[in-house]
Amino acid sequence: MTRAVLALGSNLGDRYGRLRAAVRSLDDVLLVVSGVYETPPWGDPAQPDYLNAVALVADPGAAPADWLDRCRGLERAAGRVRDPDRPYGPRSLDVDVVAVWTDDDTPVFSDDPELVLPHPRARLRAFVLRPWIDIQPYGHLPGHGWLTDLLNHDPVAGDLLELRPRPDLPLESTQ
Repeated sequence: MTRAVLALGSNLGDRYGRLRAAVRSLDDVLLVVSGVYETPPWGDPAQPDYLNAVALVADPGAAPADWLDRCRGLERAAGRVRDPDRPYGPRSLDVDVVAVWTDDDTPVFSDDPELVLPHPRARLRAFVLRPWIDIQPYGHLPGHGWLTDLLNHDPVAGDLLELRPRPDLPLESTQ
């Protein structure tokens, strides 16, 4: 069994509808989903704002690569097209595997170029850390530390002035 944290974001079209559809597609493995946050784009400012959320999922038969395959499937279903010239460009849906643990709660580390674990930039992204804290207040990013410490002490991650909670946009499973 593995447990994973997935980060979801959308900044094209029906952003909220795409997040809701992705969460509903995770119903069979979903443990909990965060609230929604609206954030400015990261890495490429010439695009619309994002809606972001984080989901905690578990599957007794999933390997880390299975989580990546599932994320890519969600992106394809939302019409995601990857533009190699704009790696941080706009997305109908972006779903990243942030961290994975085995059934005995051992974190999985990987330097495979297809799936680096934990996600190499998660510690720098308030739009990942803050929603994750919503669902795991004592969460820990393997190899980096407590989520609250990362959010409060890193000058990049800690810039919450642009992170806007959206309680009017609840994400819930259909379970």
